[in-house]
Amino acid sequence: MVLEIFKLMKPELLLVLLLFVLLFWKLAKNEGTTATQLAVINLLLIGNLVAGLFLNFEGSVFSEVYKASTLATAEKNILNFGVCLISMQSYSWLKTHKHILEFYMLLVSTLIGFFLMISGQNLLLFYLGLELATIPLAALCNFDLEKRKSSEAAMKLIMSSAFSSALLLFGISLVYGTTGTINFPELTLALTGSPLQLFAFVLLIAGFAFKISAVPFHLWTADVYEGAPIAATSFLSVVSKGSIAFILLTALYKVFAPMHDLWYNMVMLLSIATMIIGNLFALRQQNIKRFLAYSSIAQVGFILVGISGSSQVATTSVIYFLLIYIFSNLGAFAVIVLVSAVTGKESMSDYKAFYTNNKLLSWVLTISLLSLAGIPPTAGFFGKYFLLMAGAGKGNYTLITIAALNIVISFYYYLKVVKAIFMDANEQPIEKIAIPAISRTAMLICVSGTLLIGFISWIYDHIYSLSFGF
Repeated sequence: MVLEIFKLMKPELLLVLLLFVLLFWKLAKNEGTTATQLAVINLLLIGNLVAGLFLNFEGSVFSEVYKASTLATAEKNILNFGVCLISMQSYSWLKTHKHILEFYMLLVSTLIGFFLMISGQNLLLFYLGLELATIPLAALCNFDLEKRKSSEAAMKLIMSSAFSSALLLFGISLVYGTTGTINFPELTLALTGSPLQLFAFVLLIAGFAFKISAVPFHLWTADVYEGAPIAATSFLSVVSKGSIAFILLTALYKVFAPMHDLWYNMVMLLSIATMIIGNLFALRQQNIKRFLAYSSIAQVGFILVGISGSSQVATTSVIYFLLIYIFSNLGAFAVIVLVSAVTGKESMSDYKAFYTNNKLLSWVLTISLLSLAGIPPTAGFFGKYFLLMAGAGKGNYTLITIAALNIVISFYYYLKVVKAIFMDANEQPIEKIAIPAISRTAMLICVSGTLLIGFISWIYDHIYSLSFGF
C-alpha cells in the first residue's frame, strides 16, 4: 500500500520533498548568496520536471479518492514546465529580493494544491486542494511588501477567492445533500437534474468562473495583475488558469456529464461574454500588465469555446492550446518582467521605439504577441484553429462566427503594441537592457516553442492518444 502511494503520488511527493528542502535551507545558519540560491532552486525545479517525465503509473489510492492517469500526469508536467520558465525569466526580479526561499515555498505550495485538484476524485479533496493553492498565491501577490499596490492586489485576490470559495462550498454542500455522496463516480450516477441540483451546479460553475476569470466574474483580474509582482502575475496568468481549465474539463466531461445540455448553454454564454468584454477592455489599456490581464480574459473565452465541444478532440485542443499559451504568454512576460525589474517601467507608451536599443527583446515580445493574437505561422494560430474546430463539432456556427470575429478584433490591440515597438517615435526610448543568461535561455525556449510547436504534429497526436477514454 505504501509503495503504491509513492508510485502514484510521485508528482505531489516530489514537490513536498522540494518544499522541505527549501524549509530546512531557510532554517540553516548560512543561506548562501542570492545567485547561489537561484541557481540551486532552478536546478531543483528542472530536476523535478525531468523526474515527472519518467516512471509514471496509473491507478488510485485512498479508496479511489486520488487517481493517477497518464493524462493527469501530462497536465502536471505542463504546469511544472510553466513554473520552470517563470522561475528562469524572473531572475532579474528575484535577485533583488532577500526572501527568495519564501517565494519558492509559496510557489511550490500552490502547485501542490493544483496537483491535488487535478487528481482528486472527491469534492472534499478538490476543495482542500483549492484552498491550499489559493492562500499561498495571495501571499505571492503581496510579495512586494514595500508597495501599496501589491498589498491591494493580495487583498482583492483573497476577498474574491473567499467569495468564490464560499460559492463552491455552498454548491458542494447542496450536491452532497441531494446525492448523498461526494465521490465523483458515485456522484455522476446519482445526478437526477432536480431543481436543487441545478442550483448547486450553477454555484459550482460560478466558483470556477471566478477562478478562471470568466466574465462576469473577472472584475478582480486586472487590479490583481497590475498590483502583484510580475512573477506572480505570470504564474496567475498561466499556471493558475491552466490548472483550473484542466480541472474544469474533468468536472464537466465526467462528473456532470448527465447535465450536459445545461452546462453547454452556460459555457457558451460565458465564452461569448468573456471574449467580447476581454477584447473591448484590452483595447483601451495603457498599463502593460492590465493589457495582458484583459488579453488573458479574452483567451479564456476561446478556451471555453473549445470546452463546449465536449469530445476527445475538445479535450485535446484545450490541453494543446494551454501548452502553446504557456510559451506565448511567458514569452511576453519574460520581456516585461525584465524591463520592469531594470527600469521600473510598465506603461504601454514606454515601449514606443523599444526596438531602437533592444532588438532581441523586441522580437521576443513581438513573436509572443503575434502568437497570442493567433496570427500564422505562430503556434497560437494552430491552437485557436483547433479550439474553434472543437467548438464547431456541436454545429453551433453562431458561436464560432462570434469567436472568429473576436480574433479579428484582438489583432488590433496586439498589433498596436507591435506598431509602438517598431514604428512609433520616442525621444527617450528604453535604454539597452542587459539580459542575464538564464533569462535569455527562457526567452529562447519560449520563442522556439511559439514558432515550432504548431508544425510538430506528433505533440497534438500524443495528447489525443492520452485523452482517449477521458
